[in-house]
Amino acid sequence: MTQEILINVTPQETRVAMLEQGAVQELHVERASARGLVGNICLGRVVRVLPGMQSAFIDIGLERAAFLHIADIWEHRQDGHGEHRPIERILAEGQTLLVQVIKDPIGTKGARLSTQLSLAGRLLVYLPQDSHIGISQRIEDEQERELLRGRLQTLLPEGSSGGFIIRTMAESASEREMQNDIAYLTKLWRDLTERSRETPAAVVLYQDLNLAQRVLRDMTTDDTVRIQVDSRETFLRMQDFAREYTPALFERIGHYAGERPLFDLHGVEDEIERALARRVNLKSGGYLIFDQTEAMTTVDVNTGGFVGGRSFDDTIFKTNLEAAQVIARQLRIRNLGGIIVIDFIDMENADHRAAVLAELGKALEKDRTRLSVNGFTQLGLVEMTRKRTRESLAHVLCEPCPTCAGRGELKTAQTVCYEILREILRESRQFSAREFRILAAQSVIDMFLDEESQGLAQLGDFIGKPISLQVETLYTQEQYDVVLI
Repeated sequence: MTQEILINVTPQETRVAMLEQGAVQELHVERASARGLVGNICLGRVVRVLPGMQSAFIDIGLERAAFLHIADIWEHRQDGHGEHRPIERILAEGQTLLVQVIKDPIGTKGARLSTQLSLAGRLLVYLPQDSHIGISQRIEDEQERELLRGRLQTLLPEGSSGGFIIRTMAESASEREMQNDIAYLTKLWRDLTERSRETPAAVVLYQDLNLAQRVLRDMTTDDTVRIQVDSRETFLRMQDFAREYTPALFERIGHYAGERPLFDLHGVEDEIERALARRVNLKSGGYLIFDQTEAMTTVDVNTGGFVGGRSFDDTIFKTNLEAAQVIARQLRIRNLGGIIVIDFIDMENADHRAAVLAELGKALEKDRTRLSVNGFTQLGLVEMTRKRTRESLAHVLCEPCPTCAGRGELKTAQTVCYEILREILRESRQFSAREFRILAAQSVIDMFLDEESQGLAQLGDFIGKPISLQVETLYTQEQYDVVLI
């Protein structure tokens, strides 16, 4: 299946769209003001050790201290008695140590760290503290795995330290390419360790490649026929990177200089808008509702106006099959992670349920993020998890509504009127005023002038004070003030 990658670059952000057969499959956004931290190696300083949680907070120069758990500490070894060393015997406040970010700060949580460091290259991942040679799980053929391990061992310089993980792309690589990767990664590590001896704590020593370069390192496959980038400067930088590390891709990188914006030309802007909406329409007439919460993401499947099946069961089955394909694609585009619960339309037929689950599994095979599907629960829901490595598209591009504060709902004008009437009654018992003035949004004032005018008049008579109204155009429907005059 042919794959095309589009890269839109502005000084503020870089956006990448991966297309298959002209349809967007993945979206990536990296902003200059908030570049992802995963992969960064820092010289951190321990600010607090928590023996009760067997974890520590590390200052790496961010607004919030990062989190390091005992399980992610490389020095966490068994002692002679076969017992694990507790964290308070490994770390002390004020201590400096090399750490790597393994998870970006998400929401209120700080970055997650590990002291097991790794440097990713095109074909290999270098593990400076380890000594074994591992192989990507995606290379399943045991004979091929042993062959690759043997090839790498013959290429390692004599007396070299550290271990490697062989990435999937190494399957078709030449010995020269692997040697280049080894030389690049070992030099990178030497430079990094030298800098760590000279710099103060809470400093970034190594930053992972930018998004455009990571496209060449991580996202391309043999099916990638073209990479188009609309910035000449980025195009030249990518060519330089490709010339040194990914020569096979050099000819596929092209500079787009057309008048029409690159993302507009390929319909990517429209796809981004659709990916931010709760509702996704299916071609059959059915639709999906995506709700992203702090705890999980829920997907609700509905038949909508689809009546194309031979029977009602057939209609439900066809809608669920289409939904399975669209959900898998939307998870990638929206970059939804964590717990995901899918509420397919109820199916009585066990064969239909198995077929829908198989279709979902097949559609999820394209996903480069680790996930697991747990099948149907007793309530007929499909539970799955998708590894969360960065913020979702909605969290990158959007913020909670300042009017509803993320609730998705507003109190009605009538509800706000009744709150104001209660407030005036409370105020009148505590303070003596000539007049009470209500400052509120137009919709609330209109309600007081129409449907609630009688209630307002009755309250004025009851407290024996006049009540006046004033429209505040900048107030939201829930905002109001009661002013004592």
